[in-house]
Amino acid sequence: GGTLTPAQLIARIRSAPIVIVGEEHTNVRHHQIEQWLLKNLAQSRPQGSVLLEMIDISQQDAVNRVKQASAGGAPVSATRAAETMRWNSGWPWDLYRDLVMTALEGPWPLMAANISRQQVNELYQRPAFPSGGRSSRPQVHEALSAIIFLMHDGQISGEQVIAMMAIQQNRDRFMAKQLIQAPRPALLIAGGYHAAKDVGVPLHLADLGAEKPLVVMLTTDGTSLTAKQADYIWPVPAVK
Repeated sequence: GGTLTPAQLIARIRSAPIVIVGEEHTNVRHHQIEQWLLKNLAQSRPQGSVLLEMIDISQQDAVNRVKQASAGGAPVSATRAAETMRWNSGWPWDLYRDLVMTALEGPWPLMAANISRQQVNELYQRPAFPSGGRSSRPQVHEALSAIIFLMHDGQISGEQVIAMMAIQQNRDRFMAKQLIQAPRPALLIAGGYHAAKDVGVPLHLADLGAEKPLVVMLTTDGTSLTAKQADYIWPVPAVK
């Protein structure tokens, strides 16, 4: 219920072993804040690793090559980096470029936080859910089903909802596993529903016996969130 300055937020979260930042993918201001957070956290203590939902596991080797080139002192342009990483055009490069280049140029691992397109297709055809007492609770599945239904304006079948929920939860489980393996302190940037404490990655971390993450949710003015979803909320004006 309190209000913090950006500098006070950094002071609060810099000691957390795992920080998850939730975003609205199309909000350019959110990407600017994420870049600012990454730079300022790294200035206040050594950053262990950065994980991005926008990079899937099939791209990891290519990302590593770009990181190695950058660490070796070779200048890597944003255009060249995107080509080498086979950047997915579903994530508009003009929105993510500055954040990704900051992550690539830093002295820390940049890790994939998404499953591959092949895995997505397989789950769509044959939905399967990760096991776990917290993430598999009926209220979690009901909440995710409602979110998916609303995001598609109700123009979606029950079978499609189940398939998309399986994809969502397997992405969350993969993000949790990657965070467990990631050098500390780890920073994950992902969509808001992946970040949310009540339906997303934090539940899967708990199911896997990992430490509790700290969640910062980037939102738009007027969005209603509580401590059930996030530890800190950073609202910004709607994109015009």
